[in-house]
Amino acid sequence: MTGPAIVVSGLRVIRSGHAVLRDIDCTVEGGRVTGLLGPSGCGKTTLMRAVVGVQHVAGGSIRVFGISAGTAALRTRVAYMTQGPSVYGDLTVVENLHYFARVLNRPNRVGEVLQLVGLEKHERSLARDLSGGELSRTSLAVALLGEPDLLVLDEPTVGLDPLLRRELWATFHRLADLGSTLLVSTHVMDEAERCDRLLLMREGRILAGGTPSELRERTAAASLEQAFVTLTEAR
Repeated sequence: MTGPAIVVSGLRVIRSGHAVLRDIDCTVEGGRVTGLLGPSGCGKTTLMRAVVGVQHVAGGSIRVFGISAGTAALRTRVAYMTQGPSVYGDLTVVENLHYFARVLNRPNRVGEVLQLVGLEKHERSLARDLSGGELSRTSLAVALLGEPDLLVLDEPTVGLDPLLRRELWATFHRLADLGSTLLVSTHVMDEAERCDRLLLMREGRILAGGTPSELRERTAAASLEQAFVTLTEAR
């Protein structure tokens, strides 16, 4: 698709009297991998929860594919992969996928998503016996069963070694090439370089948005880390 997949306007979230998100305005372009970059605790997860419609908001609006976030019409179009595993530990990889495929009425997708995330050799392994990277890929496979137009992935590569992270990011870009839109949160600068576009976030605010090269050029910085620091100090 072309054009914005997500449009956020004046979004505010208050928790225990504290402003977690402060009048956020941003867009996420369709058919691309957009990174949400910022330190832990800056509000990335809260923003993602708002995008998928499971976060109570104090003000503002979010539209996903032109529809208000969280409405029934988006349930089959949006998938959310949380930081924690979203599978049953006492089931095998393939049993988990068959279970969720029945829930989503996608029984013919199991073999395809297994291949897509590279888990064919582990399909008979219990989820509780998987490595961190294998477990992340199993959760991703579950998210892909419904053939979502939008994938919201909350720090999907935490704890993975560099090789597995590279493989997972290659998968993200394959999905975007097939037409999906991905919003991926991270606090790792080298992962930010792998994104088509970035939203830089700190203390509940969006500092800036653009491609990695645009952000470096805008701040005359040699690296994204330096660009992030420059933009932070300018606020």
